[in-house]
Amino acid sequence: MLGYVLHQCHALSSCDHLTIMVRADFFAMLSGKRSLKPRSSWNKVKGKFENDKRYKAVDGSRLRETLFLEYISKLAQQQDDDDGDDDEDARKDRERRERVEASLREREKEVRKAREDQSKEWHMSREQHRKEETLGGFKAFLTDMVRDSELSWRDAKHVLKKDHRWSDFSLLESSERQQLFEEHIHLLKNKKRKAFHQMLSDAKVTLTSTWKEIKKKTKEDPRYERFSSSDSACKAEFERYVQELEKTTLTEFKSLLKETKIITHKSKSMMEESDLHLRDIKEVLKNDQRWLVLECMSDDRERMLMQYIEDLHKRGPPPPPTASEPVDSRRKRHP
Repeated sequence: MLGYVLHQCHALSSCDHLTIMVRADFFAMLSGKRSLKPRSSWNKVKGKFENDKRYKAVDGSRLRETLFLEYISKLAQQQDDDDGDDDEDARKDRERRERVEASLREREKEVRKAREDQSKEWHMSREQHRKEETLGGFKAFLTDMVRDSELSWRDAKHVLKKDHRWSDFSLLESSERQQLFEEHIHLLKNKKRKAFHQMLSDAKVTLTSTWKEIKKKTKEDPRYERFSSSDSACKAEFERYVQELEKTTLTEFKSLLKETKIITHKSKSMMEESDLHLRDIKEVLKNDQRWLVLECMSDDRERMLMQYIEDLHKRGPPPPPTASEPVDSRRKRHP
């Protein structure tokens, strides 16, 4: 029905008695009425226009209705186009909102994770600080309570638990307490050992000293008693001290040989030609305490001297100074 009417409208619009101006004025009149909708009925709305001169300018009720239907058709098409544009805009708006919301959710997720990480880090730092404070406190507790290096953990724990401060260290595992105790005992033993060694040094212990004579000299020294109540333990530590002294003395003697410029790679050949060179070497060495202190080990001392001379002979002459070597260092090495 609508198609037929529109066909008629197009037919009539070309009639001679309907000018373009009249048609345009009629459409302008209709467009001025905002209440018109695509479903509006001509019979219901035409009364609103009867007094308008543009309404009267169109000749005939049928033609007016045809123009009205043409206008309504265009209005419907325009609304469809607008609705399509609105749908596209709405879709774009929806997609934009979705992107914004997704971005906000992702940002919130990142912020939440950052806060969680920060909270974990703060918690870990706080726990670490508490742990370090507890460790330090327990070490001080052991220093105050445990002074016997021979005490076992089992016996020490029995005593420590009676002190009210024991409960302050509940943050520590039992194994951690025991480890700290063992470290404390180790420190006590080292401290007493150093004091005992200093006592032996003060007693002028040498490589030829005997435990009998040293014991007699040091028995009344408080450092002796603090080290151990066992004479056998003190004797064993004395023997270790002498062994360390011997090792140190031999190391120092090797340094002396390296410092003695008269000994060179030619020394072995010179000694084979004459005993004079060896006597000259020993005359130089006798002026140093590092030679004299090994008088009690003269055989070992002689063996080390001859071995050093043999080693220099096998190595041959020292390499010439390199071009990159500073001149000053060459002069120092070859005065």
